[in-house]
Amino acid sequence: MFDRLPEYPWESLKPFAAQAAKHSGGAVDLSIGSPVDPTPVIIQEALNASSNSPGYPSTGGSPEFKAAVVEWFARRREVPGLTPDQVMPTIGSKELISWLPLLLGLGPGDVVVQPKVAYTAYIVGAALCGAEILSEDDPAKWPANAKLIWINSPGNPDGRVLDHIQMKAAVDRARELGALLASDECYAELGWGQWAEKVIPSVLDPRVCGNSHHGVMALYSLSKQSNMAGYRAAFAVGEAELIKGLVNIRMHAGLNTPGPVQRAMAVALGDEEHVRVEKEIYRERREILLAAVRSYGFSLSESQAGLYLWATLGEDCWKTVERMAQLGIIVAPGIFYGESSRDFVRFSLTATDDKIAEGARRLHDAIGLT
Repeated sequence: MFDRLPEYPWESLKPFAAQAAKHSGGAVDLSIGSPVDPTPVIIQEALNASSNSPGYPSTGGSPEFKAAVVEWFARRREVPGLTPDQVMPTIGSKELISWLPLLLGLGPGDVVVQPKVAYTAYIVGAALCGAEILSEDDPAKWPANAKLIWINSPGNPDGRVLDHIQMKAAVDRARELGALLASDECYAELGWGQWAEKVIPSVLDPRVCGNSHHGVMALYSLSKQSNMAGYRAAFAVGEAELIKGLVNIRMHAGLNTPGPVQRAMAVALGDEEHVRVEKEIYRERREILLAAVRSYGFSLSESQAGLYLWATLGEDCWKTVERMAQLGIIVAPGIFYGESSRDFVRFSLTATDDKIAEGARRLHDAIGLT
């Protein structure tokens, strides 16, 4: 009955976590992407103020929430002209990612396309409805029976950023196939290097999709930029008819985002200062860990945005995972994210300042002992 999905990947890390815990200084867990910093007070206050919420929330989203999303896209993502009927709240972004193929009515004979280096939830969605999963970045190789195509920019785990031209090629091909192009954009406020001060493109940008949002949808989460992972605070924006259909199914299924969470999201989207502060915290952590990872001998790939360092020692990822566990550091093996990632591991920046500093110290101290 439950064999459609394999065991949750992180279960296989438990032996290495146990090994890391034996280190004299304890384990430094850099394997997961769960925020550790406090949720900003302005957001907590918004949640508290709306906690008297006896009625059912709107599945399609409150007017205040939808207006905040429309305004945020225009102000922060260079996407003007959205309307409230294009917006829908979700119970975290992973919920919609995992259930979208089923909500769209996909099944055996249909193909869901994901990036070659891919977050683990896309394959779950295909498995739940019996569709085939294809890992392919080249739009020219997407098959005629592709019904849902995922792109992820900035990417998890690799931090890859797609520019306007690359995104437009994806949109054009998806429209040619009659497939929905869904863009997972949850790390768009966390660019580094050349993207530190630039707006990371959205699939909804007119330079990408033209004057129509036909066949495209963007997903966004406030888990990382606003430390709201515990709120399950996210939303989808796209073609109005698509959103209308998804809202209808979600009403039948009881997939409602709580009203107080919608209020907290509206406040969070309207406040840029807490996002700037959190990005600076992550920038400092990234610089400390990046220097240590490189000094140990890792080569970095992509890692242009987001909260991870995508790194390789040119060896099987499980060997690297064991090397790190011997130092008391837990990292995620690349194989979690696809066969093409077998030589990589993922370091997460979502650890406290002292844990990041300790992990960096251990990597520096280990130079010459590898």
